[in-house]
Amino acid sequence: MTDLSRSLEVHEVPGDLRALAITNTGLGNTSWAVELGGRVLVVDPERDPAPYQRAAARLGGPIALVAETHLHADFVTGSPELGATGSEVLAPAGAKSEWPHRAMADEEVAELDGWRLEAVATPGHTPEHLSYLLSDGDRPRAVFSGGSLLVGAVARTDLIDPADTEGLTRALWHSINHRLLSLPDDVAVFPTHGAGSFCTASGEAKRWTTIGAERRDNPLLQASDEDEFVRRVLDGFGSYPTYFGRLRALNRRGPRVFGVFPMLPKLTADDVSDLRERGATVIDTRSVADYAEGHVAGSLSITLRPQFCSWLGWIVPDPSAPLVFITDTHTDRAELVRQCLNIGYESLAGEIDLESWEAAGGDVARTHLVRPGEAVDRVVLDVRQDNEWDEGHVPGARHVELGALAARPGAAGDGPVMTMCGHGERAATAASLLEAGGHSDVAIFQGGPEDWARTAGDDLDQD
Repeated sequence: MTDLSRSLEVHEVPGDLRALAITNTGLGNTSWAVELGGRVLVVDPERDPAPYQRAAARLGGPIALVAETHLHADFVTGSPELGATGSEVLAPAGAKSEWPHRAMADEEVAELDGWRLEAVATPGHTPEHLSYLLSDGDRPRAVFSGGSLLVGAVARTDLIDPADTEGLTRALWHSINHRLLSLPDDVAVFPTHGAGSFCTASGEAKRWTTIGAERRDNPLLQASDEDEFVRRVLDGFGSYPTYFGRLRALNRRGPRVFGVFPMLPKLTADDVSDLRERGATVIDTRSVADYAEGHVAGSLSITLRPQFCSWLGWIVPDPSAPLVFITDTHTDRAELVRQCLNIGYESLAGEIDLESWEAAGGDVARTHLVRPGEAVDRVVLDVRQDNEWDEGHVPGARHVELGALAARPGAAGDGPVMTMCGHGERAATAASLLEAGGHSDVAIFQGGPEDWARTAGDDLDQD
């Protein structure tokens, strides 16, 4: 079932435990809603309360209890929003959160209509991390593992401080082997992070699992000892969005509680000009093709899609700078606002369409869009992640991950350049960064290396 918000999906979990997985496909994260005796437990909610309220209505009860497993780095916690509606909120005592909650320490228990929710200290992903063991009387039924044990993977341990990474990885080994794997094989495992999340070292598309399945099939748990586990985990890390570095502190302080999310104000061209003089960033949320055909000169192209907020937080480093959005009739404004607020970007100045900007005499630029099979005499700049590049790339291409490009504008050289990713969205963002930095001859490839190879009749290089 697809939720009303297009980057959220809801999945039924089989069995007699009535649980719903509310999955943000863009961030690769899952929150959980479970019916317990006519009331609902929610674990690790994101900032918008609406999906959890709809899930609770579907489960047939109010949200009585909300549990946080750790200080999140990839999204703003939604627990204060739900707490403001009357739900009791549990959070790790080690997080020292400064907003209203019940601080939970290892082995502390919360009860709800005959069900027991026991805090289990599982440091590793973060120092304060708790999992929550759900029991029906004395029978353990499920463990909400947050960012510890995942489906076919474990969570990253390098998001705090490089000096802490090895120690946290060793702590994670002990948390999994001495705490979680001591549970019976039939206990369901409901993690927060999953496939597509920058917080996981690897992972599968499935959102839940069992202790027995992970004991048997998780490749990282097949390590012969602690040292081998540490080597395997550390070898699996890639880059991650820079905004991760500030959200733990925001989530400790507590985000602003909105109740109802704001709407985007409509702006005039004069408004936009004034805002740009005061440091506003203009973000073009339209499709790659529409951006290429014409866009506000100096704007950044970040197409509104499930991954929008990850790239916004990576490319635009200052969350306090005003944001102006270029929209069109296809733009889902509520989704745009939700994604911005979900990573703590609250200075949403408003929106304008390109036609209004152009009619008022605003500068409009165009970018050449290269389609597969079209002859090209340009340097190819591949902006995909390192692991994607290693799997295959255009011979002779240059490579800079998109997240690093703003700091390395010279990587494209001075001559004609064509940006490339897997489909075109990241390539458009890269092209807009280069143009905003003064590069005058940039094109966007509409496709990926496989499309180029298929039409060029050439093989891809691999590293």
